[in-house]
Amino acid sequence: MTTSGGWLRRQLPGILALALMAGLFLVARLPTSSAEDLSKAVGNQKFVPMSISLPHGAKHQEIRQVNQRYKHIDAWISSVGAAVALNDLDGDGLPNDLCLVDVRTDQTIVAPAPDKNGTRYAPFALDEAPLAMNPYIAPMGCLPGDFNEDGRVDLLVYYWGRTPIVFIANPEADGMSEHTYSPTELVPGNYPGDYDGPQWNSNAVTYEDFDGDGHYDILITNYFPHGPVLNPNVHGGVEMNDSMSRGYNGGEDYFFLNLGDQSGDFRMVPDVLPIDVSKGWELSAASADLDGDHLPELYLGNDFGTDHLLHNRSTPGNLRFEQVVDTRSPITPKSKQLGHDSFKGMGVDFADLDGNGVLDFFVSNITTSWGIEESNFHYLAQADSPAELREQLLDGKAPYSEESGPQRTAWSGWGWDVKTGDFDNRGDVAIVQATGFVRGETNRWPQLQELASSNDTLLRHPEAWPNVTLGDDIAGNQRLHFWVKNGDRYENVAGQLGLDVPVPTRGLATADTDGDGKLDLAVARQWDQPVFYCNMAETDNAYLNLRLTHEAGITEGTLPGAGSAVVGAKVTVTTADGKRQIGKVDGGGGHSGKRSNEVHFGLGQQTGPVQVHLSWRDRSGEIRTQDLRLAPGTHDLVLGTQAKEK
Repeated sequence: MTTSGGWLRRQLPGILALALMAGLFLVARLPTSSAEDLSKAVGNQKFVPMSISLPHGAKHQEIRQVNQRYKHIDAWISSVGAAVALNDLDGDGLPNDLCLVDVRTDQTIVAPAPDKNGTRYAPFALDEAPLAMNPYIAPMGCLPGDFNEDGRVDLLVYYWGRTPIVFIANPEADGMSEHTYSPTELVPGNYPGDYDGPQWNSNAVTYEDFDGDGHYDILITNYFPHGPVLNPNVHGGVEMNDSMSRGYNGGEDYFFLNLGDQSGDFRMVPDVLPIDVSKGWELSAASADLDGDHLPELYLGNDFGTDHLLHNRSTPGNLRFEQVVDTRSPITPKSKQLGHDSFKGMGVDFADLDGNGVLDFFVSNITTSWGIEESNFHYLAQADSPAELREQLLDGKAPYSEESGPQRTAWSGWGWDVKTGDFDNRGDVAIVQATGFVRGETNRWPQLQELASSNDTLLRHPEAWPNVTLGDDIAGNQRLHFWVKNGDRYENVAGQLGLDVPVPTRGLATADTDGDGKLDLAVARQWDQPVFYCNMAETDNAYLNLRLTHEAGITEGTLPGAGSAVVGAKVTVTTADGKRQIGKVDGGGGHSGKRSNEVHFGLGQQTGPVQVHLSWRDRSGEIRTQDLRLAPGTHDLVLGTQAKEK
């Protein structure tokens, strides 16, 4: 006769297994939100998608030609390059001009934003002639900046297969066309015929005054080691990463110091960073002054190794950075500690995420459920002021806590670019993230998982990688994420806003293109049409939008200019309720998207002037500060020894 106790003992292993499976499911499944929470987070936000006009008659490709050693993974090799930037290129007073890279044509295109002023000129592609090119070069991104300090916005384009080109705005140009810009080499060289110079493979850049001399410098980071990645006539001269978590065989990084003589020339400074930092596989780079000394810190996001936060200790003409590394803790996973992680850093943006007047930052990683389930990084500064943060940095501490779990921003998909901004002016910063990898019909996740668990000694050999070619799919239907603050956490409301289109996205750019006080959003899609989302939020929230330019005006000529943006200038706004917000003039960083140079704040229901604290470095290298009271709206301020409104 069987007793109930005996039956229970026999069934106990199965019961425990079921309980374990149920527990693992509860741990692994993504957090969900109620319809009420999502509706509250959305508020009155609304975006209208608009098509971006592109030039006609260009080639159209579905995938790039690659080195013969890469042929079986040509879709993987072709998975980056879609890029977008917003800025005021034509000097009409609005950041309503797009510079984008379309991988279907491998062109760098300038076009008006398709808002109410979207017919100002016809879109056109930048022309590298008379500089040397060859068929095995492809643009990867476009960085706007006033590189020769004449008050007009120029364009730096970086490539796979060659060194970057600076397209200088011609002061005598008659409007916007392919004749508006004159291409010049960032790295001096003379290449008669087809380009046969250094074969850089650049994927991320940032632009700021790194040495504190009052002039803006450039950092170019490279992904693949220098070599013929896109040449289908060559077999060899290329390799893959030598590790999934400690890859130090990527392309080197290079700083370029501005000569400061309005020539547009720069001095290349090699060997600034340790070799294991310089030769990471960077897909993202961004800079911001975190500690209040107007020397911008750097964050480098690596695909196959540890990301790096670098504390800036430079002096004019001499670059010096110290790595910031968290102290290991037995209760915090190594992968969540700054300077120890092994996640795939694909994008980064600095912002005051918790509204305490100190800059934090968000890092975009690969976070696919039941795939490569890492997490994003939501680093919050553990300091009450930049000065306190500086003390900790100088003491060798990393004063940041990774809070993506509690903030509900940990998981999204195969992440890329990330941009923050207050899109409905409620007074809280939202987070937008591009996601997705390769779109096709054949699921290649199993092969990717096998690769991720293989021996590191095999990885640097392309032949050891499984097929990922045209028609294969890895995270191809993932969707843009749009996180909005809701109390003490974030909600992804991309679906409610109509932004969750199942197409891989790469670069993100934000700007108030039509001057209505609301940030618009441009999105570069990989192997698909880019899209512009015009902000139609129905809100009466107040805002403050600042255009900060140097005292030196626009040089003579017929082409209008926006003025030279005071890149790195910091703005702290205090509203009537005592809330502080901090922002900066962004020179351009992240993955492949570049926001405009304006500093935008949402003020909620603020009705009167707000207290504004400005700090900047002038052209002589001196740090200046000034306190102002400004009414909500847009203000054009000229910054010299003091701030003056135009």
